[in-house]
Amino acid sequence: MEDLDIYYMKEALILAQKAFQIDEVPIGAIITYNNQIIGRGYNQRNTKKNPLAHAEIQAIEEAAAFLGDWRLEGCTMYVTLEPCPMCAGAIVQARMDKVVFGARNPKAGCGGSILNILQEKAFNHQVEIIEGVCLEECSSILKTFFANMRLKRE
Repeated sequence: MEDLDIYYMKEALILAQKAFQIDEVPIGAIITYNNQIIGRGYNQRNTKKNPLAHAEIQAIEEAAAFLGDWRLEGCTMYVTLEPCPMCAGAIVQARMDKVVFGARNPKAGCGGSILNILQEKAFNHQVEIIEGVCLEECSSILKTFFANMRLKRE
């Protein structure tokens, strides 16, 4: 694990905290290109009433606009939680080089937990995966969010 991976994951965690503050599942994502952040996103599905408003999709849209291209070759995504099927598919479609994630997603993860869409050999593009960066912080914010949600329901 490189220092830059930790730095960028902490930036993604700041975005996850923004989602937490608006009662969204706290997931944050950033995309880098040439060691510059070019895309940011955090979960806003409930706020926007949009099932596509995942952190990764927002970061991809911002990065594509920045580069002026749908191809995000040379880019790395840092995301606090392993991508779901939709986001993993979008990452592959965008031709991203690498995904660095914090916590595994045992209920929907498609970077190795349930499926590995990111590295499926049948596709024309595979993505390098690094997992477990800032694992404790990424897991902790999710556990706190869901514990708070359970308390509100009681």
